Amino acid sequence: MSHTLGYTVNCSLLFTELPVNERPQAARDAGFHAVEFWWPFESATPAQAEVDAFVGAIEKADVRLTGLNFFAGRLPGPDRGVLSHPDRAAEFRANIDVVVGIAERTGTTGFNALYGLRQEGVDPAEQDRIALENTLAAAEGVAKVGGTVLIEPISGSEDYPFKTAEEGLAFVAKAKEAGAANVALLADFFHLAVNGDDVAAVVREHAASFGHIQIADAPGRGEPGTGDLAIDELLSASQAGGYQGLVGLEYKPTVPTTESFGWLR
Repeated sequence: MSHTLGYTVNCSLLFTELPVNERPQAARDAGFHAVEFWWPFESATPAQAEVDAFVGAIEKADVRLTGLNFFAGRLPGPDRGVLSHPDRAAEFRANIDVVVGIAERTGTTGFNALYGLRQEGVDPAEQDRIALENTLAAAEGVAKVGGTVLIEPISGSEDYPFKTAEEGLAFVAKAKEAGAANVALLADFFHLAVNGDDVAAVVREHAASFGHIQIADAPGRGEPGTGDLAIDELLSASQAGGYQGLVGLEYKPTVPTTESFGWLR
């Protein structure tokens, strides 16, 4: 089996040996035409000069910015998103405008809204209500640029509510019922595999409705070939099942980033 899906390089995990704004050019030099980023700024509402420098780096490198996380607090780190955090709702809402502004300049259409961990002393139902409200606001915001809000199950945090595709899809369904058509699952094959999902079954049943795919091998989260996940077969099956988007390379290279692309040849 082989697929013809294109790749986008996650420059928040790859090329980390370089400053953020030098990574788009490094990806271009390595032969890629598309990049994605976690939220690349410290603040939810960075200074305009910071935004201009980031967008300028994308433009100068002549790559397409295909994906961007909404502000997610400290990532990597203790936050894992703020979508469901009542005390950060204003910060998240303010971030939507910044994200849309970047999208208007770059053509980005995929926006990952990390849910955030369960918080001590906060009713989970209240967190879920806030998350839904924030998701609807984000979906309305990015609809202006033809964007999709992505919901991602992740591994490594016991207090993160979405670990399986089923849990992520249940929230996506809730958002759709509430009127947001442009919300979809981000299927990160590494996270799903580590959390015990049958990734092949998830692909078989849901590939056509994936909003985005990201890959890393499991265990370890290294480049494909460093673990035992059947990534090529999963991507072929995803394409056969109707997925037509790009595939995000979101792994932690076990060798210098440029050498970590050996599996592609």
